[in-house]
Amino acid sequence: MIAYSKSDIGMVRKTNEDSYVCLLPHLLLVADGMGGHLAGEVASKCAAKIISDYIVINQHLLAPQVLLTNAIEMANKEIYQMAQNNLDYLGMGTTVTTALIDNNTIYWGHVGDSRLYLIHDNTMTQLTEDHSLVGEMLRLGNITKEEAEIHPNRNILTRAVGTDQQIKVDIGFSNWSEGDGILLCTDGLTTMVSEQDILAYVIQEPSKGAKILEDMFAQANKAGGYDNITAILAYFGDQL
Repeated sequence: MIAYSKSDIGMVRKTNEDSYVCLLPHLLLVADGMGGHLAGEVASKCAAKIISDYIVINQHLLAPQVLLTNAIEMANKEIYQMAQNNLDYLGMGTTVTTALIDNNTIYWGHVGDSRLYLIHDNTMTQLTEDHSLVGEMLRLGNITKEEAEIHPNRNILTRAVGTDQQIKVDIGFSNWSEGDGILLCTDGLTTMVSEQDILAYVIQEPSKGAKILEDMFAQANKAGGYDNITAILAYFGDQL
């Protein structure tokens, strides 16, 4: 596997509240923090560290789905407790999208509206569901996908790590094979660049991965760059 990662503050925000982990060949993670006075940055960094540390320590002891669930629940507990003990952190939280790679299987754990896409045969499929107000409306059939992309409330989350004592973690898995890819990204990318344009970038040669991210981020910033932008692009194969 080969992977490329990048994070950018964007054109509007004063701080970068995104975090990511890229520990090859097994663990990829993106997190998009929320909260005032740097609290979002604290939340995303804490989640990234807690989850990655837990997985590294326990990866040979637990099944992948259990590993991901436990790690994200632990991060939720720690971040929630931090918020209760510090008024500056009250209400802070973060999205988390984590991919755990086991040979040709991608296991994923997910909370929030960051995304995991599978790139296969010149197509791109979103594996995760957005835990957002607009995401729920879309799943209920109240709006179309095109309406969801421009809806004024598309950034309102219905679920995040650290905002409540208990958290429901989405867990899933997908197979991938030689030449396939995955993209993990925060909504700073997907709200600024259409899925059609993202697909056109990521189906290019894997060796161009760094340039692909650079070009996608440039387009997001040119479109306004209203949020921080973070992405990890990984491709399966030993011969890349």
